[in-house]
This record gives sequence, structure tokens and C-alpha cells, in this order.
Amino acid sequence: EWTMKTSIVFLLCISVFPGFSQGRVVREDETGFAECNVFFSGQVPPEGFTEPFHVKICQQYNKEPRFATLYSTKDKIPLYSAFKFTKPAQSEEENWLVEPQIDDPENDLHEMVHEADIGGTVANLGANQALTSDYVGSGYERGLLNPSLLNEEDFQVATYTLTNAVPLSPALSKSWHRDIGKVVEQALIPYCSKMDHLYLLAGAIPSSIQVKGKVSVPESLWLAACCDAPEGWSLGLVKKINDENSLADLTVGELEKQLLPGVHLFKGNCGKDKQSQKKREAVLQVVSQIRSGEQVGKSNNQETKESGWVRKVAGIIATPFIKLLELLIYIFVELVKFVFYFLWLVVKRVVGTILDGVYSLWNGMVSYLKAVSMVLISIPYDVGRVIVNIFLGFLQIVRDVLSLTYRILSIPVAFVLHLAAFPYHSICAIPSVLKDMATGIGGTFALVIDATAAVLHGFYYLAGHIIKRFVPKASSDD
Repeated sequence: EWTMKTSIVFLLCISVFPGFSQGRVVREDETGFAECNVFFSGQVPPEGFTEPFHVKICQQYNKEPRFATLYSTKDKIPLYSAFKFTKPAQSEEENWLVEPQIDDPENDLHEMVHEADIGGTVANLGANQALTSDYVGSGYERGLLNPSLLNEEDFQVATYTLTNAVPLSPALSKSWHRDIGKVVEQALIPYCSKMDHLYLLAGAIPSSIQVKGKVSVPESLWLAACCDAPEGWSLGLVKKINDENSLADLTVGELEKQLLPGVHLFKGNCGKDKQSQKKREAVLQVVSQIRSGEQVGKSNNQETKESGWVRKVAGIIATPFIKLLELLIYIFVELVKFVFYFLWLVVKRVVGTILDGVYSLWNGMVSYLKAVSMVLISIPYDVGRVIVNIFLGFLQIVRDVLSLTYRILSIPVAFVLHLAAFPYHSICAIPSVLKDMATGIGGTFALVIDATAAVLHGFYYLAGHIIKRFVPKASSDD
């Protein structure tokens, strides 16, 4: 019951709180970026990024892939983010996340979470990725490679992760997002036959400058675009860090030479042999106007701008109805969830009651059969024990009778034997008595003689001592 309630709360949190975001670090043995290969031309990621500290991340939101990131755990910044244009964001809300799997691959958190919510559950947090504390007081902002303003709501939330951010000055961050937004919306989208065929790579080239000795500051930012369609084209753009107003255009091949050796950004060079030079020149013309700060020429994009204004007006008019429809759908979904949950509880309670009754009945039957079996098994045992006790009692009685009889019969026999033996013992004792008397008389006589001898010897010794004391000694001649 607790597990089921937890699952329901989890589902409700996903539906009610749109800030729930997640990502997945792709293992080395997996091909490409797994589910996020759809963000690459031909579903083939760029080649040439082969360092062991290059980590592939499939950035997800609500269990759906939103964009892909190649992250450098050495520089603590992303090397590139691959994405597609969805539609301009109506609003921006920063809600920064971190990726636990980069620092602790054995951790059970397989989704991006708020840094403040991790606590002590992730080992070595910040060892392989940048944290919010690395930017605080540094003078740098967390600049997004995949700009949030090019993404609709669901995609936008997923972009606010520190694995999609590089250290940028406030002015440069604003300039980068402004220029990229204009280039994509005004120059790239209008000249690609289908928006789904436009593949975008936004990246950074690390420098030796580090924020707080940990996070590398990019020496330049770049954007590579591929319109993988009939009459397609490709384009590269570079912005230098030391010049916020710079925006150099170049071919994808020229851009690849500024990156690592052997790098190829698009499969088959984005169909280089079939590219439309005319469309590419038109794109470059619009980029040049954006770079110079001019408005995009109405002669070239009149229809596009008019259709854009029509879409904006239609969007403004339709937005309240769309929001109302979304609210009604949300209420309907919640009601369906509630009904199913209520029915599940009812079914669970009824089934639980029935199962409890069956279980109790089964336990009663088992206990009854066990008691009857024990009684039936104990009957032969009790009968045998009674018979054995009767037999042992009978033997005890026989033994007591024989013992009593023996004691009764043994009294006169012992008396007669002792009486008959009295004269024998009396007569036989006379020699012993006479012997003892003779021994006593002889001993007394010997004692008197020894005493008399001792007295005479004493008188002799005393007389000799007196004579030696008082009589003078004679000379040797005498």
C-alpha cells in the first residue's frame, strides 16, 4: 500500500510540478547518445571527441529527450550541446539543476535534481562538474549553450542545468543569446524547408583561464547549423570572448579546424555535395545584417515577417483558449486519475477482505487438522506407556516382596550364627590374653632394670665430675 501511494504521489508530482527534470549519463559502451541521437544529423554524433574525460549526457525532461550534451569533466564545462529549434519561449524562469551521475556513477539518482535537494546522498559532489558555488562572486554568469529562449516550455526547463552552462560575463551572455536567437529565427529557420531538418550544435572552446581554479572560461563560442534536406546548407558562427559584438561566419570545415584535430561535426559534412549555394548566401546575408545591427531586409523576408506577425497575433488570440483547453484537459485527467484511484482502493479493500477471510479460514482448518492428527497419533503412544507402567509396577511389587522375605528370614539365621560362634571366639581368646599378660610383665621387669642402670650411671657420672673439679691433677712423672 505504501509503495502504491508513493507511486501515485510521484505521478502527481510529475503532472502538477513542471519543474521536474531528469537526464541520463550515457555509458562508454553505448553507441552515441542513446535516445538523444535524434538531435544529430543522420542520428550520428560528432566524431573526434574521444578524451576519457568527455562524458555524454542525454538531457531529458518528463522522461523525454530534450537535447544532448558532451561534457568535459576536466574543464567542468560542456563542449557542445546539440538541439533543435522548437519555438520561441514566452517567458524564462531559472531553475538550476545538477547531474548526480557525473560525480557518483553508482548513485541511485538517475535524474537531474536541484543542487540544494541532494544533501549528502551524492559522493564527491562537484568533483567532475561545476556547481552554483563556483559562479558565486566570480563576476561570471552561467551562460547557456543551448539558449532557453529557443525552446518551448517543456524544453526550456531542461536547459537550466549546470551541464549546459559555461562562465560568461553578463554582457557577453546577453549578446550571445541575443545573436543566436536572431540568427536562428531570422536567418536559419526561414531558409530550411522543414524545421525538423535543422540540426544545431552550440559549443565552447575551453581556455587556460579558470574560475576559482576549477571551471574553464571559454576562449570562444561557436554555433554550427545543418539543414539536412534537399537544397540544404551548413553554416558555422564564432563569437570571441574578448569582443562581445563579434560574430564571424565561416564554413563548417573551417570551424572544425578550430576545434580538436580530427573533429567532424555532421555526418557526411551535411550533404556538402548537394548543398544549395544560393540559400547559403541568403543565410549569410541575413547573418551579416544581424551582425551589423540592421533590421532584416523586408524585400528578402517580407512574407516571412508578415506570416510571423500573423502567427504572433493568432497566438495572442488563441492563447487564452489554449490555456482554458489545457486546464479542462488537466481537470479531466485528474478526475480520471481520481476515479481510477478510488476504484483501485475499493477493489483493493474488497479483495483484501476476501483474502483475509480465506486466509483465516485456511489457518483454522490447518490448526484443527493438526490438533486432530496429534490426538490420533498420541493414542497408541499413551496406551503403550500405560502398559509399560503397569508392568514396571508389577515388577516393583515382586521385588519388594522378595526383599522383605529375605530380610525376615535373615534375622534368626544371623542370630544363631553369632550365638554358635561365641564359645569359639571366647576360648580362642585365652592364649592371646596370656601372651599379652606375659609381654606386659616382661616389659615391666625390663623397664625396672633399665631405670636402675640409668640411675647408677648418673651417680657415676656425677661423682667423676666432682673428682675432676676439686682433686688437683698429678704431674706427668707422678
